Amino acid sequence: MELTLLVGTYAQRWRLPHMAKKTMTETVAGWREHLPDMILLPHPSWRNTAWLRRNPWFEDEIVPYLRMRVADILAA
Repeated sequence: MELTLLVGTYAQRWRLPHMAKKTMTETVAGWREHLPDMILLPHPSWRNTAWLRRNPWFEDEIVPYLRMRVADILAA
């Protein structure tokens, strides 16, 4: 079982040049399009605090899925 995390705009555009959307937010919001092999994430930075507040769906949807997926991989 393998999982690729595409963290930040540069990684997403490098790995998915034909699928990257106009903004990183739009690209990450389309995370389900890349399951189960890839999960798209914003770059971890102190500057993302405002982004996380504006996009609560990230912590509500992606973070729980990521935790579950990693737990499944580690259990295998």
